[in-house]
Amino acid sequence: MTLPATASITERMDDGRLVAPSAEKNVNALCQVLRDFAPKEGRAIELASGTGQHCVAFAKVCPNLIWVPTDIDDARLASIAIYVSEAQLDNLTLPVKLDASAAGWSASTGPLNLIVLVNLLHLITADAARTLIQEVAQALAPGGMFLLYGPFKCDGALTSVGDARFHESLLTADPKIGYKDDTDILTWVNQNGLAVNEILEMPANNLSFLIRKPE
Repeated sequence: MTLPATASITERMDDGRLVAPSAEKNVNALCQVLRDFAPKEGRAIELASGTGQHCVAFAKVCPNLIWVPTDIDDARLASIAIYVSEAQLDNLTLPVKLDASAAGWSASTGPLNLIVLVNLLHLITADAARTLIQEVAQALAPGGMFLLYGPFKCDGALTSVGDARFHESLLTADPKIGYKDDTDILTWVNQNGLAVNEILEMPANNLSFLIRKPE
């Protein structure tokens, strides 16, 4: 899974860690969702953890979950490892290399109580997104939760001028990617035996899908 250059803006610090302004902007809102809805204990992974900024915050706000950050990119994995090592949290492990859009990764995780994915689906193809949701369904333990966050079309429409511009920039980079429609998410989730419990409106026109696997 190679992301387009438009995927994110990051700055590399002298120690090798990456900093993404977008991660700073949405971390508090995401942490509040986890406070309100995340399982109280168990095993959690973050797919496509990126810089590593989120996983530290998530582990702090859900201290009874054991968190495993993941990514496919070596530079991002190195950055995540720096954040994890600095945080020294007992419930946060070093990152694992994992391609969230590839078939088969669920076989390596064991049953998971929580899976978090932030700002990825618009950067991959529809086929890859369907595969990802299929793998999530297989990886979740009964009663487990999938928090899916990002920008989406709503009933086929883009909801702001900024979203329309970003979507067009993604299509210019790769015509096969771009914003996914919320109705497609509902279809793919249902096709894999999962259920959308709630869709939360988030800052900057983003959405959080709270998806659960039946007991």
